[in-house]
Amino acid sequence: MAAVTAYKYQAQALMRDYLLADPLVPYTSVLMGIVLCKMAYDFTRILSSFYFKGYTSLTKIQRIEWNNRGMSSAHAIFITAVSLYLVASTDLFSDRIKGPITFRNSIISTSALGVSVGYFITDLAMIFWLYPSLGGMEYVLHHTLSLVAIAYTMLSGEGQFYTYMVLISETTTPEINLRWFLDTAGLKKSSAYLVNGILMFVAWLVARIFLFIYVFYHIYLHYSQIMQMHAFGYFLTFLVPSVLFVMNTMWFMKILKGVKKTLAKWP
Repeated sequence: MAAVTAYKYQAQALMRDYLLADPLVPYTSVLMGIVLCKMAYDFTRILSSFYFKGYTSLTKIQRIEWNNRGMSSAHAIFITAVSLYLVASTDLFSDRIKGPITFRNSIISTSALGVSVGYFITDLAMIFWLYPSLGGMEYVLHHTLSLVAIAYTMLSGEGQFYTYMVLISETTTPEINLRWFLDTAGLKKSSAYLVNGILMFVAWLVARIFLFIYVFYHIYLHYSQIMQMHAFGYFLTFLVPSVLFVMNTMWFMKILKGVKKTLAKWP
């Protein structure tokens, strides 16, 4: 048992002194994120052409958006799983550990953020390339804020806890995309569309409203630690969640209206 413990500490020391000290980790993970996005985009295209008969009849821009939404769903599943793991299943951001929570990071947390940066770079580039077909200014604002905040916390190591708390909200992305898929496939009146709409409403309420309220409460409780951050990190900690929360609330009201409208028409 003692030998196992000794090897564990040696592995942690190796991780801290060498892997975490490697300045290339953030950049290689960003590149990996871009490559994985291209793979997810192509995989969606290939899979859809085989298993969805109506895929070939879609317009060119619809096929691009279809593949893009497959890519964004893959990123959402990945980053939500990593966020929940780091926040809920490890002690990395636990209050039981001594030291400011605002300066904690690991090789896993930094690398995962790099993959997410790669996604936002890719998706933002596609939005600009096909603007406004894949989204208007609200998407540009959302992605730009997210990209700046994630890139900063990846490179500086500051505020990763709050970044991951906000990234948990990506759990709503697959439901949003599935809603679009079903609508585009002509299944707007199906039971799947109704069930997905209800799930999207619940997920949005929990992950983009209640969770953000908890983030603001956590910031209030740990304000003395946040004050120790660099001025830019301090600024982002308050700006990004606040702007996203306003946008989330506005979108939530639209979702609520949509659910009410769908339920009213349902036989």
